[in-house]
Amino acid sequence: MKDSPGSILNPPAPLLWERTFDFIILTKPKITSLVLFTTFVGFYTGIDGPIPFLLLFHTLAGTALMAGGAGAFNMYIERQLDVLMKRTALRPLAAGRLQPGSALIFALAISISGFIYLYVQVNHLTSMLSAIIFAGYLILYTPLKTKTWVCTFIGAVPGALPAVLGWTAAKNAISYEPWILFAIVFLWQMPHFYAIGWMHREDYKRAGFSLLPAIDCSGRRLSRQALLFIALLVMVTTLPYVFGTAGIVYMIGAAAAGITFLAFGWRFARSLTTGSARLLFIASALYLPLLMIFLILNKIS
Repeated sequence: MKDSPGSILNPPAPLLWERTFDFIILTKPKITSLVLFTTFVGFYTGIDGPIPFLLLFHTLAGTALMAGGAGAFNMYIERQLDVLMKRTALRPLAAGRLQPGSALIFALAISISGFIYLYVQVNHLTSMLSAIIFAGYLILYTPLKTKTWVCTFIGAVPGALPAVLGWTAAKNAISYEPWILFAIVFLWQMPHFYAIGWMHREDYKRAGFSLLPAIDCSGRRLSRQALLFIALLVMVTTLPYVFGTAGIVYMIGAAAAGITFLAFGWRFARSLTTGSARLLFIASALYLPLLMIFLILNKIS
C-alpha cells in the first residue's frame, strides 16, 4: 500500500511560502532595512526641492538587492559557524532548510541584478559605491571576524557608506555633507554592536569569533570604548547644525537623544550585566532612527 501524500513516511514537500520565507531570511531583513533607511536619509538630504520619487524608488530597489545579496553571501560563508551559535543555529543554511548551492545562486543573482539595476536606473557612481560596500563587507569584514577584534571598525565602514550612497544617487556627486552622515552611522555602530556582543559573548566564543566582546572577559575595554564612541557621536551630531544643513529643532533633539544614549552607556559601563547591555541595545536601536527623523524634519536646504 502506497503512503498518502501527507503521511509520516512520505511527508509533503515544503510549501512554497516556507521556502520563499527562508530565502528572505538569507537577505538579513533587519540589516537590509537599516541600510535602506540610512540610504533614504542620505538621498533626502541630498535633494534640493521636490523629491524625485521614481529615482528614490530605483535607488532603494537596487540597494535592497545589493544589501540582500551581501547578507545571503555572508550566511553562505558563515553557515558552519552559525551552527555553533544559539542565536544563528536556526538560520536556513545552518538548520539545513536550504542547500548551500541554492543559497549561493540566489546570492549571486540578486547581487548582480542590484549592481546592474543601480548602474542603469540610478547612476554609475552609485553602482560603483555599492560594489565597494559589498566587497568591503564580504572580502574584508567577514573573514576578519575570526582573526582580529579590529574587524568591527572595518565592518563599520561598509555599514556607514549607504548614507553616502543615497547622496550620490540624488546628486551624482560627492561632497562633504554625506560624510557627516557617514561619521554618525559609523560611530553609532560601535556601542550598538558592543551591546549585542556582550549579550551573546558566549555564542561568539563558541564559534571562534575574535570579536572584542568574546576576548575582553572583564568587559572593561569594551565598555570604555562604548562610552568613548557615544561621546564622539554626540559631538559629531552637532555638525549638521554647525554647517547649516539642519536647524535648532534638530540640534535640541539630537542633544537630548545623545545625553540619554550616553546615560545608558554609562550604566552599562558601571554594571556590565546582560540586562544593562540589553538596555543599551534598545537605546541604540531607538537613537539612530530618532536622530535621522529630527534631521529629516528640520532639514535646511
